[in-house]
Amino acid sequence: MKAKIFSVLQRIGRSFMLPIAVLPVAGLFLGIGSSLTSNTTISSLHLEAILGKGTFLNNFLTILTNVGNAFFNNLPIIFAAAVALGMAKKAKEVAVISAVIAFFVMHTTINGMLTLSGVIIDNQVVGTNVLDGTITSTCGILSLEMGVFGGIIVGLGVSFLHNRFYQIQLPSVLSFFEGERFIPIISTISFLFVGILMFYLWPFIQNAIFALGKVVSTSGYFGTFIYGVIKRLLVPFGLHHVFYLPFWQTAIGGTMTVNDVMVYGGQNIFFAQLADPSVLHFSSEATKYFTGEFIFMIFGLPGAALAMYHTAKPEMKKAIGTLFFSAALTSILTGITEPIEFSFLFAAPLLFGVQVLLAGSAYMIAHIFNIAIGLTFSGGLIDFVIFGVLQGNSKTNWILVIPIGIIYFFLYYFSFRYLIKKFDLKTPGRETNNKLLILKKPNLCDNKNIIDKQSQLIIRGLGGRDNFNDLDCCITRLRVTVNDNTKLNEGLLKQSGAAAIITQGNSVQIIYGPKASSIKTKLNEYLSNVPVEYDEYKEEIVYNQSCIELGNIVDGEVMPIESSCDQIFSHKLMGDGVIIKPHNGLIVSPCDGVITMIYPTKHAVGIKLDNGCELLLHFGIDTVNLNGNGFEVLVKINQRINKGDLILNADLEYIREKATSDQVILVITKIVDNLKIEKNYGEMKRGTVILKILS
Repeated sequence: MKAKIFSVLQRIGRSFMLPIAVLPVAGLFLGIGSSLTSNTTISSLHLEAILGKGTFLNNFLTILTNVGNAFFNNLPIIFAAAVALGMAKKAKEVAVISAVIAFFVMHTTINGMLTLSGVIIDNQVVGTNVLDGTITSTCGILSLEMGVFGGIIVGLGVSFLHNRFYQIQLPSVLSFFEGERFIPIISTISFLFVGILMFYLWPFIQNAIFALGKVVSTSGYFGTFIYGVIKRLLVPFGLHHVFYLPFWQTAIGGTMTVNDVMVYGGQNIFFAQLADPSVLHFSSEATKYFTGEFIFMIFGLPGAALAMYHTAKPEMKKAIGTLFFSAALTSILTGITEPIEFSFLFAAPLLFGVQVLLAGSAYMIAHIFNIAIGLTFSGGLIDFVIFGVLQGNSKTNWILVIPIGIIYFFLYYFSFRYLIKKFDLKTPGRETNNKLLILKKPNLCDNKNIIDKQSQLIIRGLGGRDNFNDLDCCITRLRVTVNDNTKLNEGLLKQSGAAAIITQGNSVQIIYGPKASSIKTKLNEYLSNVPVEYDEYKEEIVYNQSCIELGNIVDGEVMPIESSCDQIFSHKLMGDGVIIKPHNGLIVSPCDGVITMIYPTKHAVGIKLDNGCELLLHFGIDTVNLNGNGFEVLVKINQRINKGDLILNADLEYIREKATSDQVILVITKIVDNLKIEKNYGEMKRGTVILKILS
């Protein structure tokens, strides 16, 4: 039951993503348009000649403002369509048009009931006991103020009817109306009665919503802290969208009269004030549900990333430095925090607890200092500039974010660093065995746009095409339902670039960060165009061994190939493997095999294994320029060799003096399908197992 509830909530949450994804654009239009048509802004910048009333730019910016307002004013019907789209399993376009029809039917019915009861006459509110703001115009229909809740109710109801009846069979005389055509019909009939029910029921819900909003608002700063803690706690489960949306878009997040109009929800209040030039300072009571995010997303979490980098093992720093840098940059610019949070969520849950408490306190601190910066999507630098800096410090107190943010940077940095060291937490780069699992497969098609290796890994990781359905995504994660969760292969999913995998029953979330949407698009394209045979392609090769161990080829420190100073190797253009910092110049064979290649300048040797895999042993970087000087090759082409046989004798001091680097690279240049590689890092003697090729 818990898994089923989680699955439903997950699908509801992802259905919110489409309108939420458009919010930044609408907010951008409204933010830029409102700020640059404000008389205060124009006069302070002395741009009357360019931005004054009647100028081309002023007219254009006014249109931008109106477009932004149109989106926010019509969020209920947008959510009705979006939820129906997200929750429908098949024929989604039918669900969307049915939801739009049902939305108008419901509110028209409520309007009729209000008219019959004498609450409204000639589209004017005349009732004496009507709570201010409980009746409003929705898409031109005077109805009960249901906000996005009304849209969500319609979307959920229509999608339920759609999934149940879209394949219905009717008697032959009515066969024209069967199947998909039945959905708008049953939706119209159903939401006629839903409208009547809402007329009686919704006023009680309104009172409850107002009461809940009052409890939150009267809880003061502590209430803000609790809100922030709960929101961040829900992030790993992908349910935070379900939690925060009512605070942003409904009376739970507060009510306020702006420009003689009653406005509901923290985000709606901010944008209403943004469009009102008479507002002197935005309401921090409205923005307390999101302003604190600028503090820990731009400053705090990057401090955590730096702490994890500084506490990583020296040999791993170069490999994980790029990971943490890109994750921190993503958090700073866009406010997407999953790449950082999921790097320690499962490896060190204690750190996630610290992050939740610090983030909750950031919401509270912003509230205490009356900082009022709005946002459209998340607390990144882009929204900070548009809705904070450009609006002026007098309206937002944005300058305070910088010193507070710097304090939070150090709070995150020192708390994370201390806890990692104190409890030896296994954050990225601190793993005990530093093993990495890699899967390679041959190219099956020359059309790189169709054959996508990442999609192949995802399909395999999910247990094959027949094992998953309901593929969708939100901003940072793929969301999918699997038929049998025992077939999941988290190793393959992580090889596809996933930061983490969350399973709850048959519901699976795969965390990719901001690229999740493009990954979903490529995966859908692959599923639509590539035959299933390509997913599980196998070469006809007879395996002599189920496991081949490759020994170290030279005494030294074994490190990730990503830390090579030659981009050809660090980007794995030749294949995957390891690099060794040598202590001497004696190179031995890592395994049994045949010498297939000796480079003319003697610095590189090729070996073919009995199972078809091929290796390259490469001594030094830019040693090709030495023209063979400093190297003595001890084998011949086509020579059969055994593990531990001497292959090469190099003058290490000469190479260190003449070449760019003395790094020794062991690369697996060819690996047959479905074989896996395990790597071991650290100080190793010749012959010690550093790589395993597993079937």
